[in-house]
Amino acid sequence: MSPGPRRATPADRPSVSRTLARAFADDPIKLFLTGGDVLAEHKVMKFFDVFQRVQMRHGHVYTTHDGAAAAIWAPPGEWKVPLRSIVRHTPTLVNLYGARFIPNLGVLNLLEREHPTEPHYYLEFVGTDPEHQGKGLASSLIRPMVERADVEAVGMYLECSKESNVPFYARFGFEVRKEIQHRRGGPTQWLMWRDPQLG
Repeated sequence: MSPGPRRATPADRPSVSRTLARAFADDPIKLFLTGGDVLAEHKVMKFFDVFQRVQMRHGHVYTTHDGAAAAIWAPPGEWKVPLRSIVRHTPTLVNLYGARFIPNLGVLNLLEREHPTEPHYYLEFVGTDPEHQGKGLASSLIRPMVERADVEAVGMYLECSKESNVPFYARFGFEVRKEIQHRRGGPTQWLMWRDPQLG
């Protein structure tokens, strides 16, 4: 039996970034942010490295024992990307998105406006390298956090960017709270919430 997931360390950042870049290669929101351009893997890795740097200090970046799947969570009260982090990482994001950087901040702003105010764990990203999908690895990264949220009696939240993934999250008790349509001909996202299961 394979070892369970573990907390990622700074040394895992390249591996986690690579895995998530591969997992999100065809993600509608990622493609929307790039204007439909399929970016080289090493460029997309920089995006996920930024979010790891923001959340790793809270201790909720996880990976499987072989690095084939990874998840970035934010604990209650820490879901919003601090302005100082946006400023610190602006050069990286401008290099990645170019002229689309400012419009993309509008996407972030919309998601922040829709974000729930109740205490919750926020699943920012979870993904499995396509070569290892279908083995339950993403589930192994979600299940322990579901159990933790129930023990702590707090909710859970995520933004799903593929309708086909809605049933996957529903298996853990997430329900669609709202659908949003991004501007500029952008894709739909399904905002999903999970109440803690008490007792």
